[in-house]
Amino acid sequence: MAKLIYAVSFFVFACSSGSHNPVTHGGEDYETVVIGKQTWLKRNLNYVPTDTGVATNSRCYEDKSDNCDKYGRLYDWATAMALPDNCNKASCASQIKPPHKGICPAGWHIPTNADWEKLFRYADGSSGTDSPYKSGIAGKYLKAADGWNDYNGVSGNGEDKFGFSALPSGTSYLEDGNFYNAGNSGYWWSASEINSINAFRRGMYYDSDSTSYYSYGKTLLLSVRCVRN
Repeated sequence: MAKLIYAVSFFVFACSSGSHNPVTHGGEDYETVVIGKQTWLKRNLNYVPTDTGVATNSRCYEDKSDNCDKYGRLYDWATAMALPDNCNKASCASQIKPPHKGICPAGWHIPTNADWEKLFRYADGSSGTDSPYKSGIAGKYLKAADGWNDYNGVSGNGEDKFGFSALPSGTSYLEDGNFYNAGNSGYWWSASEINSINAFRRGMYYDSDSTSYYSYGKTLLLSVRCVRN
């Protein structure tokens, strides 16, 4: 009797990143992306705060709606955190309850320093516990593949390896209303307050593959990117 031989193949797919169902917030749909063990919105918030009980300071770059469509809105820290205006000039640590929702959709939050560091370490493959952490290479993998200015004839674009698609949305000052660095730099708030007037922000640049951290005044207007709880 002839023997029947069955070959069974097993395929294991390991996926470190990928797009998931969109999230609707303020009438807009936001695609999401899984990077390592985190899920992030795939673009900056373009959400107009309406709760008059807290800060509502936000602008489009150069006050042009097309820039909000492209980059998202720019927010001061108190607005991003959905805290009162006076939190820009006074410590509000007692009102920060991680994961802190701020102006993010329900089930999402303003990333802490630790959230940003987890993203950067995953992107650059590093390990360690030093904090605040900045990476010499993560920007290359997290920046969008177009939209960044050239630097000395060299493209400032990234590889967008994980679908984070970071764009150079620039910044503005609440006090003087001027705008700076769109096309060159992107800056994002963290939920990590430093003192009464400063909080940590994260940055990426057209002339570097690095990511940075800095203590910035809370009245700066920066981008917001949300991470899932």
